[in-house]
Amino acid sequence: MIGALAHATDLRTAARETMTDALDRMDQGRPVVVLSHFDADGLGAAAILVRALGAAGRTVVALVTGKGETPWDDAVRARLQAHDPGGLILADLGTRAEPVLPGCPTIVIDHHVPTGAPEGAITLSGNGLDPEPTTALLAWWAAGALGQQDDLLWLAAIGLIGDMAEDRGFPELAAAQARWGKTALRDATSLVNAPRRTAAADPGPALRLLLAGDGPKHITKGDDADADALRNAKAEVRAAMEVGRRVAPMIAGDVALIPLDSPCQIHPLIAQQWRGRLKDKIVLAANRGYRDGWVHFAARSASGRNLINFLAEHRPPGADSRYGNGHAQATGGALTLDDWNSFIAGLGLPAARIADAGGG
Repeated sequence: MIGALAHATDLRTAARETMTDALDRMDQGRPVVVLSHFDADGLGAAAILVRALGAAGRTVVALVTGKGETPWDDAVRARLQAHDPGGLILADLGTRAEPVLPGCPTIVIDHHVPTGAPEGAITLSGNGLDPEPTTALLAWWAAGALGQQDDLLWLAAIGLIGDMAEDRGFPELAAAQARWGKTALRDATSLVNAPRRTAAADPGPALRLLLAGDGPKHITKGDDADADALRNAKAEVRAAMEVGRRVAPMIAGDVALIPLDSPCQIHPLIAQQWRGRLKDKIVLAANRGYRDGWVHFAARSASGRNLINFLAEHRPPGADSRYGNGHAQATGGALTLDDWNSFIAGLGLPAARIADAGGG
């Protein structure tokens, strides 16, 4: 059912119907597990789904992927299986052909470029729609299958703002801004996004606040340990950014590389900043310090180039599913050090080689 919404005359009705179909297939005697990405859009989607399911009387468990993880990793699958789920909801984690838990009724809610149709799963995809709804907005539409969800609209707004969809004309965002305030929603989104960019990458405080709050000021004005953790996370990322933004780019042809070495996930932010300054380049912000043994990189461009296609053209032989997913204008990946050296050599930037890869 990839792209089912694209052919519907009423996207919101289609989302509710798709969710109803998915829930009907799940075992109501066992918990529904919601697994999401750890950014504002993924966490907003998870909070909507968990709160709506809980209010409807369903037993629900919220889990979040961690630093460098995907749902298809053995460790993540083991965490899911430990809850003996009667159903699985994957939110903002990409769309692949391989099932995460074979035999477990699954709904995939996502808006990234799909890499396959999930076998045995129902898919609610916003990819290719104009305007393109984020995962949190898709989740809010879908949660309408469980009843009226107006009080959770601020969570969908956080997802829209977090994925830079403020200017896409969604009436839901305008309604949320009128009710909760544009500044409060923006400030809350910035705080919710901060922990996943820190060295620890712990989304727990952000998720707990989203699950408990009645609006963005629960986050921005909070005085508990979780609210403090978000403010501390933002300060940590701000300090890392001050270092990262001083790194000069290395340029070869139409590629500009910004080499970083930080335990914080600043590479997407740095890439976005340089995108506006090097408008004719494909900007790669590459961070060798984010995770030991890997280079994580973000690709951005103002040139209109399809970056997923660009990465596919330069895919090193050892790249796995962490490489080249996302959006045509906002993608990236993670490569082992040896694969990074192969990749970067193919781009004509041998000076960016990491000398200790493979013991070299």
